[in-house]
Amino acid sequence: MNTLSYKTQSAKKEEVEHKWYVVDAEGQVAGRLFTRIAHVLRGKHKPSFTPHVDCGDYIIVLNAGKIRFTGNKLAQKEYQTYSGYPGGQKSRTAKQLLDTRPVRVIELGVKGMLPKTRLGRQMIKKLFVYEGAEHPHEAQKPEPFNF
Repeated sequence: MNTLSYKTQSAKKEEVEHKWYVVDAEGQVAGRLFTRIAHVLRGKHKPSFTPHVDCGDYIIVLNAGKIRFTGNKLAQKEYQTYSGYPGGQKSRTAKQLLDTRPVRVIELGVKGMLPKTRLGRQMIKKLFVYEGAEHPHEAQKPEPFNF
């Protein structure tokens, strides 16, 4: 009697290998870009994905100010902040935020797609967003990530 036992392999924190990828955001549609980035940060593109382990890779996003919104989202989409004090709620449109702090648009969009746990806060730290086409991570030898 030949019994083969197949066990599901669970990734361990010490065994996970993290790669570095570069993404050029120029001309990319915002929401589609954010979902792909969140997918890679979470590690779902790997066969060894384990939900309770940080299996994801590092992502460097360039040209943050050149992303594209479809429809009327530039004028209608609002980003709200609240200080915690009465009357401390502020809202800005996507156009205003993209003109002043384009890096923040990508960070907020991707952060909203990650788990709202300690693991999610650990994953968002692997995202590096830059306005221009230059980045200081050449030593990590990042590869271009093709979607």
